[in-house]
Amino acid sequence: MKSRKRIYLSLTVFIAVFIIGVAGFKIIGGPEWSLLDSLYMTVITLSTVGYEEVVDISANPAARIFAIVFIVTCLGTIAFAVSSITSFIVEGELKNVLGRKRMEKEIAKLKDHYIVCGTDETAQTIIQELILTKKKLVVIEPLKEKIDRFSTEESILFVNGDPTEDDVLLSAGIEKARGILLSLPTDEANLFVTLTARSLNPRIRIVTKGIDLKSHKKMVKAGSDSVISPTFIGGMRMVSEMIRPAVATFLDMMLRERERVLRFEEVLVKKESPLIGKTIEEARLEEKTNALLVAVRRAGRKDYEFNPSRDTAIQENDTLILIATPEMVKELEKLAS
Repeated sequence: MKSRKRIYLSLTVFIAVFIIGVAGFKIIGGPEWSLLDSLYMTVITLSTVGYEEVVDISANPAARIFAIVFIVTCLGTIAFAVSSITSFIVEGELKNVLGRKRMEKEIAKLKDHYIVCGTDETAQTIIQELILTKKKLVVIEPLKEKIDRFSTEESILFVNGDPTEDDVLLSAGIEKARGILLSLPTDEANLFVTLTARSLNPRIRIVTKGIDLKSHKKMVKAGSDSVISPTFIGGMRMVSEMIRPAVATFLDMMLRERERVLRFEEVLVKKESPLIGKTIEEARLEEKTNALLVAVRRAGRKDYEFNPSRDTAIQENDTLILIATPEMVKELEKLAS
């Protein structure tokens, strides 16, 4: 029996014994004992304090027999309650309850964060990358034992539940989230969560893991912005290692370096940004942030201007593609907002 259930059971038994005690003393005592007298006798017997009896029961054999049985029952009830509470504390249930409340409060404060559904190897890579790049995230995992493996990570917020359920996604703050990454064991589960997430937040960006290539179009129709095949990515990586090993090594160095986290990042130039109308030379992005500008994507277009010239003018809703650290990105976002 789980300790939480034992707590509830011990409380139920305690209340039942208390009611039986009051009723028993009242019935045996007859009209000579008031309800208050019966209540008093029950309390002093159940608590084992041994105060003076209101009514002398020495001359009433039935009352004495009932008192003996009731005392033994009380001792058993108290022993059961104490052991249940001890088990509750020792097994960490109290800590888990308090930790869950604290985590719920932290999640409620989040905005523009990322939600990761699942904790498989793909999801673990996603989680570590979001942590390295200092992004706010919440992980949803149905199995409690899998969550326990990450319990030492204080920076990670979790929700234990089925991500296909609306309440679970809402408890992860999906209405205020910037994006959700789905890495559940089956395409069916990822597809269902895609539909649910899109209905709860039409503006959220959804990136889904697609195991079967045939399911990718269905996921896009269901609302996924992008579907990633681990098999396809793995194959492309193997080819890169074969025909362009220097490039693969360079990207590996970027992804695996822990002391200085460099990534290809993007920054959107928002309305009324001081960068609008300035050329790249006038904006002096590299001088101010040390970030390396690689490309620019114009608003409403899918193609990129790679290695843009210094006289390229920055426009509203342009997306700047750079190689930068998380700290550099924050500085760039300040300039672009």
